[in-house]
Amino acid sequence: MEYGLVLPSVLLIAFVALASMIVKAIRIFVFISKFEGPPALPLVGNAHTFKSDQREFFVDMRHLMDEYRARSGGLMRMWLGPVPALVLYKAKHMEVVLNSTRHIRKGYIYKFLEPWLGLGLLTSSGQKWFHRRKLLTPTFHFSILQSFLDVFNEQSMILVKKLEEFTENSAPVNIFPLITYCVLDIICITAMGRSSNAQGDEDNEYVKAVSRMSELLTVRGKNSLLWPDFIFKKLEIGKEHDRTLKILHDATNKMIQERLQDSTKDSRSSCKDDDDGSGGDGSVTRRRKRIAFLDLLLQMHREDASFTLDDIREEVDTFMFEGHDTTAAAAGWAIFLIGHHPDVQARLHMEMDQVFGDSLRPVTSDDLSRLPYLTCVIKETLRILPSVPSIFRKLDEDIILDGKVVPKETLVALSIYGLHQDPEEFPNPDRFDPDRFLPENAEKRHPYAYVPFSAGPRNCIGQKFAMMEEKTLLASILRKFSIKSVQTVEEAKPAGQLIIRPIEGSMLVKLSRRK
Repeated sequence: MEYGLVLPSVLLIAFVALASMIVKAIRIFVFISKFEGPPALPLVGNAHTFKSDQREFFVDMRHLMDEYRARSGGLMRMWLGPVPALVLYKAKHMEVVLNSTRHIRKGYIYKFLEPWLGLGLLTSSGQKWFHRRKLLTPTFHFSILQSFLDVFNEQSMILVKKLEEFTENSAPVNIFPLITYCVLDIICITAMGRSSNAQGDEDNEYVKAVSRMSELLTVRGKNSLLWPDFIFKKLEIGKEHDRTLKILHDATNKMIQERLQDSTKDSRSSCKDDDDGSGGDGSVTRRRKRIAFLDLLLQMHREDASFTLDDIREEVDTFMFEGHDTTAAAAGWAIFLIGHHPDVQARLHMEMDQVFGDSLRPVTSDDLSRLPYLTCVIKETLRILPSVPSIFRKLDEDIILDGKVVPKETLVALSIYGLHQDPEEFPNPDRFDPDRFLPENAEKRHPYAYVPFSAGPRNCIGQKFAMMEEKTLLASILRKFSIKSVQTVEEAKPAGQLIIRPIEGSMLVKLSRRK
């Protein structure tokens, strides 16, 4: 008799669960339909309007956001297949979500990152995220970032020497891959404690794999038919995804195992002086003691076994991705835009000369604080071409925007790119004007009008690291060279994948020696 009651009970529970899902879906549909947005088709939503060409898609989205900025004030309803989403790109709306400790759950799109990054700091939510954020925050303490400055200088000088080769015949150089290799070596040393030698090996498999993975994930995110794993994995795009994923994981696993072996040989190896580095004159120098990000994670593992080696891999993969691809794009676009604006470049050169004179000494942390105009240039670059164009959240409770209910469980797309184009906050937004970020100008804006590193409790934990790295890298280049861009921005074809990158990987500039 008891067994006879099991099936009806199971069916009842399933029916109640299904009914609950339907009620939630209808509620979301009813409320989201009150917001304005482009016409959509059943099941496919707005997917039929998404161009396969990444640059065309990027431009079309800009036009759509401009249209609905005028019509609905920076709110736009979209349908990603059968899933409704609300796109936010007005400061007052962004603040409601970003400033809340309730809305920290990442949107469904981030599920596609999980095979690569696991449930690390970027993709996790709830108590796991709170615990992980608290655990990792000390690893970005100022004193640790200070120790990384040596790495920034060393790798920047390697890049500068490579760039000198292109000044002999004034031939154009594609700056983007060279910047990318430099940043990858920086990240590998600071994160893993060892170089990937990307600057010495320009056919670097890891760099290509990161770029290709970004493309594959972007294609999948735009096409809801590719969202189910059982479909995606059977197609060639899914098989290529798995091959690319293996390259990425093999690289980080190898480095973790090598570091583990080193620590087994000498538990204090990470704190020993590294005396095999060469100085600028080719002589051997003794570097400051340096601890890699991985060393700190391994120490956490030794102190707390619940923080496993798999957890370490998640955070290392996250740091390698977020600290490499995003920073390379930001530094590359900064050089490219500087090369388009001689007046900006002249002010930068004057600032470099005031701080460094004719000295070839390494950049110090004190120097970085004395380069305010360079800081403005980087900030303006990140306004026009933010490394991360959008972030996605899933609401954990109802919110009110412009007097309308946005229901719990709604996917919201926070368009950083669209936000930074708001003409009310940034008049003539397409104009490159670093003076926007002089203190007297910046203080007039809404505090959530500019969020290249996100904002609120879930802001980027590594933003100070990124700014120190970019300033050191750009200062090293600007002290030595004058830059002239030989492509227009349109010809470089910026497009938003996981990050905004030149779609064909090309930023052509000419370099000439200053001194």
